[in-house]
Amino acid sequence: MKKQFANTQKLTYISLFSSAGVGCFGFKMADFNCIATNELISRRLEIQKINKKCKYDSGYICGDISKQATKDALFSQIELWKSKENLKRVDVLIATPPCQGMSVANHKKTQNEIIRNSLVVESIKIIKEINPKFFVFENVPAFMKTICTDIDGDEKPISQAIENNLGEKYSYISRVINFKDYGACSSRQRTLVIGVSRELADEISPLELYPKTEKEKTLREVIGNLKPLEFGEIDKNDFYHAFRTYPVHMRSWIHDLKEGESAFDNKDIEKIPHQIKDGKIVINTRKNADKYTRQFWNKVGPCVHTRNDQLASQNTIHPHDDRVFSIRELMKMMTIPDDFRWIDKSLNELNALSESEKSKLLKKEAVKIRQSLGEAVPTRIFYKVAENIKQAVSHNIATPSEINKIIIKYNLTEKKNLFAFINENPLDFTVSALGRIAELCNSKRTENAAYFTNKFLITEIIKNLPDTEKKEITVLEPSVGVGNFIPLILRKFENKKLTLDVIDVDSDSLDIAKLLISKLDVTENAKINYINADFLLYRIENHYDYTVGNPPFEKTHIEPKLLKEYKKNIINDETNNLCSFFLEKAIAISDYVAMVFPKFLLNTPEFAKSRNFLSQKAIDCIVDFGEKGFKGVLVETLAIFVNNNSKSNKTKIISVTKHLEVNQKQNYIFDKKLPYWIIYRNKMFDEVYQKLAFGEFSVFRDRQITNSKLNQTEGIRVLKSRNIDNSGTKLLNLKNYDSYITNENAKNLSVFKYLNAENVFLTPNMTYNPRVMRKPKNCLVNGSVAILIPKTNLNITDKQLAYFSSSEYRSFYQIARNYQTRSLNVDANSVYFYGLLKEI
Repeated sequence: MKKQFANTQKLTYISLFSSAGVGCFGFKMADFNCIATNELISRRLEIQKINKKCKYDSGYICGDISKQATKDALFSQIELWKSKENLKRVDVLIATPPCQGMSVANHKKTQNEIIRNSLVVESIKIIKEINPKFFVFENVPAFMKTICTDIDGDEKPISQAIENNLGEKYSYISRVINFKDYGACSSRQRTLVIGVSRELADEISPLELYPKTEKEKTLREVIGNLKPLEFGEIDKNDFYHAFRTYPVHMRSWIHDLKEGESAFDNKDIEKIPHQIKDGKIVINTRKNADKYTRQFWNKVGPCVHTRNDQLASQNTIHPHDDRVFSIRELMKMMTIPDDFRWIDKSLNELNALSESEKSKLLKKEAVKIRQSLGEAVPTRIFYKVAENIKQAVSHNIATPSEINKIIIKYNLTEKKNLFAFINENPLDFTVSALGRIAELCNSKRTENAAYFTNKFLITEIIKNLPDTEKKEITVLEPSVGVGNFIPLILRKFENKKLTLDVIDVDSDSLDIAKLLISKLDVTENAKINYINADFLLYRIENHYDYTVGNPPFEKTHIEPKLLKEYKKNIINDETNNLCSFFLEKAIAISDYVAMVFPKFLLNTPEFAKSRNFLSQKAIDCIVDFGEKGFKGVLVETLAIFVNNNSKSNKTKIISVTKHLEVNQKQNYIFDKKLPYWIIYRNKMFDEVYQKLAFGEFSVFRDRQITNSKLNQTEGIRVLKSRNIDNSGTKLLNLKNYDSYITNENAKNLSVFKYLNAENVFLTPNMTYNPRVMRKPKNCLVNGSVAILIPKTNLNITDKQLAYFSSSEYRSFYQIARNYQTRSLNVDANSVYFYGLLKEI
């Protein structure tokens, strides 16, 4: 079995804005090869050279990445690797662009800083050009909300720039994490964005590539074993265990401080940070509460800032000694390995220097080292990301046809064979791939309307699921199948005490889910309860924080008695679609619901009661997957996010197919004056809406003329959609397409009454190019053409008919139909939008 994407060679990466290479050194530790590293400041790039980061010296690229010459140097390195190292594709691109214009600490942002923020757009351009399998952005917490100048020249949030340019080719997630929760002894919140190429996204979720949480480490645990230092002392056994001295008179300011106290808290005025002016003590301004503050031994370390060499900077004072943290202490807090070199000498060579030589060298280098430390990503953070990527691509990712061959070869439709295959996994598949195999082997999947939920769809749902401050949470998956949602739910809530209840009517699927999840490294904080039951009939005792899942969309042969049970206490009793029942019950028992649903929820008469019910709830988000939700299943889907703990206000609309994200007022897109929800409603739609009078037509569509009733030569002509030209002004005669029906076959059909009807009109069904023409006499239409019947005796002019074919109306009509592709029938609801111009 070949590995579709698994690497047999060492993985590769490129690092942009790499500073001294502290963070991306984690990729080197994980045995990745660095193709190229870019940094503007040469002395920082020299540190990377000292640590032998790149295989080729030409990989160290010093320069402004926005300049074409710098980019060309980068691209030439890729070509070098293609020719010398047989590189097929870059694995990872890492970008940590400057954040001066984004940081909350920078209160004086200028237009130049907005442009500087746009350095992230240079990274986006390079990702588009290089097309790596994965990308990683790291920056300040406000990164995704920060305004930048996008490739198109417009200013917009970075999140939108990423979506516009990379959304089509990558599945990605943005998370604000605190380094202290992931192995570093430094409390610092940062945004980490991880993207996965769409070819891999059905098997690898970016959420799985984030570092796993670790128990916080205290300063005592991390640096408590290092030698206490006297004033001005350099540890003779460790050159880097040293600190920058300060004026002796300042020592009294910090000497008596207990852990957590600031020198500004001293009672003695002479011990409060001050200056002497004209012989008088003038107390320094206390701009930040954490200045001159002694740290706690038994707490996690503070955020490491660039001026960590100064007492007056934020949280720099050692828990015991009267000094700032040493370089070595900061390195340990930032998880930088002891053998990382800041100077082109080994530690033994540095320790062998005389005291004066050490002092001189530290005076020259220490501040530069400390600044690099303050700008760095802890090495362990990127190391864990690198290890996760390496683990992910080490497995087989097979095509559907290859999976089918495996099912036949190992006779996996037999339950015992399937279980043995999953247990042994002889071909080294991911848990996700094994789940796909199990789903295809499930003979009940059609009966139970159970279709495999791919990882890309689940990722989009999980990334839009809101966080909670609760420490203990309960989550329900009411139609779990083989458990595809479970791994990402576990990752989403890995820092919580989680109780996850999973329900499925199919005991075999539930057994497979148990087996697959047993292969995961499930945190001790998570408890999973597997329940074999029909969710719609099962008595739920608990109230859940979240209900998440992909319910069955329909069940074609539900026994009347069972259907009656399902519909008890159901608001929308006009549908037999199971997903509607699942959604209503989930909302009744949960604070928050995120559920996959057919896209025709938005508009069909069948779901009118559902829409009315949901309109009274807070709909936080709608993710429109279009036809990209399920591979091989020709149905449009969306995910709807219902917040029972909030009042309706704004709804975030995300289009996966159009790479669009817009925040809409809920009462604007659910406007009761409209026949159904218009989620992409905008100014253009409203302007056209004001021009037209709506609700002027009723509609008839034939459902009886089948191909078996048609012939190509004899009888009454039957018009089909392609017979109406693009302008709606004439009929087209098409060879091998035109059809006829005999009078004998036609006379008993409902459509026959329109054979010679006056003042009725035709419009093609299922199209985004609407056009309307008067119905010719002595012809009928099949279901591909709708008949529009004016509700009053209107005089509809040729100018009016021509408007239906205009670009303006067609743009309006696309929004009116919510950019649907499969649910475009002209029905009793959508015919409303065939509006007539108020003024001709």
